[in-house]
Amino acid sequence: MSSHSSSSYQSDALRTLSRQFHIGNGSDEGAVSPELLHGAIGLATEAGELLDAIKRALYYGGTLDKPNLVEELGDLEWYMAVIRDALGVDQEEVQRINIAKLRARYPEKFTREEAYNRDLDRERKIVERG
Repeated sequence: MSSHSSSSYQSDALRTLSRQFHIGNGSDEGAVSPELLHGAIGLATEAGELLDAIKRALYYGGTLDKPNLVEELGDLEWYMAVIRDALGVDQEEVQRINIAKLRARYPEKFTREEAYNRDLDRERKIVERG
């Protein structure tokens, strides 16, 4: 195994970076709209804040700050609304599709066996049918 200097790693890593972006205005089918990107970045940021609050209680000996967790959940919901709007779907549709997928995956209840042996093609068909 060869070692890399920081500068050679940087150049070797960046040669695999795609610089082709498909950014659209929301009406361009298959393109990423600025709203979708904003929602996804915000969702990841807020999920990190939620995890940080839990980490502080778990590892730093603090108490779980429920009002802060509720605030972060609200922020996550806001970004989910942005993403749903960018995709042209509503919350009920997303929830209905998710439950249909989960019922196919776990017909009775969660089991480890079914979790490890998922039929991803079947799940994809359920999601695509909506």
